[in-house]
Amino acid sequence: MHYDFDQIIDRRSSDSTKWHHFDADVLPLWTADMDFRVAEPIVQALHQRVDHGVFGYCIEPDELREVIVARMAELYQWKIEPGTIVFQTGVVSALHRVCRMAASTHDAILVQPPVYPPIATAARHNGSIHQENPLVRGPDGRYSIDFEAFEAAFTAHTRLLVLCNPHNPVGRVFSTAELSHMAEICLRHDVLICSDEIHCDLVFSGNRHVPIASLSPEVTRRTITLMAPSKTFNIPGLRCSFAIVQDPTLRARLGDPHAHDFSEVNSLGLAATTAAFKDGRDWLDQALAYLQKNRDLVVETVQRQMPGVHVAPPEATYLAWLDCRDSGISGNWSEFFRDRARVGLADGATFGTGGDGFIRLNFACPRSILTEALTRMTEAMRAAQS
Repeated sequence: MHYDFDQIIDRRSSDSTKWHHFDADVLPLWTADMDFRVAEPIVQALHQRVDHGVFGYCIEPDELREVIVARMAELYQWKIEPGTIVFQTGVVSALHRVCRMAASTHDAILVQPPVYPPIATAARHNGSIHQENPLVRGPDGRYSIDFEAFEAAFTAHTRLLVLCNPHNPVGRVFSTAELSHMAEICLRHDVLICSDEIHCDLVFSGNRHVPIASLSPEVTRRTITLMAPSKTFNIPGLRCSFAIVQDPTLRARLGDPHAHDFSEVNSLGLAATTAAFKDGRDWLDQALAYLQKNRDLVVETVQRQMPGVHVAPPEATYLAWLDCRDSGISGNWSEFFRDRARVGLADGATFGTGGDGFIRLNFACPRSILTEALTRMTEAMRAAQS
């Protein structure tokens, strides 16, 4: 089936957070959802479930567990068992559950900023000690890990590393060597790894995602992997995600149905996830090809038409991380583009250390909207710099 990603769908008439956050004349390229209609098998599965007409308490279907097991094997050569999957309502809520499970108020949680705001603030929300190992931005705009600083960040209080891979917002897909080095240090310090891999399926050509838990049995036992269909198939509103926890003790603690913060995934989310993972590959392949062209458009436009703004091509995600610090324009950049270009972007400061002077741009939209937004941004900068 051919999907039309150029189709403009009116989302202001729906309950879209993305399209209601700014004034009506602002093009919203800030929060991370797509403006694309989802794969037809997902729509059909939801229709079938709704037509059934009964929405009582539901079980987590064995079929979906088997589909996830097959998916991990096919895409990542990662062998897991159905019983290692713990369904959650969302990756963020699962992250907070892991933090509460792993760290007390006297323990520390290590993160790698600039990073997705719920990760950047995870320790504070958990009442734990915040530790960080900032990523290092190279001359070409590509980020890497300073491993000497990474290990130096560990203390006797460190209990948990929250890894974001692929990384939001910098767009890195960490290599097997990088992941192995991080894992070795975590094992040596007896630190648990919580790996947010929600963007694992949104990887561009020339890159390969490796789940850190798949590296070795030792790493497997000390890792909780968080995944979801929400970013991949544009269904975040259906609230379905899952953790893969291969250590039985950790799994029992995370999936305890008697915990005060335990919540069950709803039946529509389960139906949509099953359809997406079983029959959504054609849609995803076409979406990735479209997104890669959008990514290239952003990079080319920034490099050629926005003096003083720098961007490295994201290796994954549909998010571009723009460095505006050399532009000669002072002030808050998200406010500048909102007020002068009428384009809504995510403020880099919300991503923690290393985010000031940056903005995050979501390019998962029809190309005509993206082109219009980039034109507005270019003209606003040209006017301000003249």
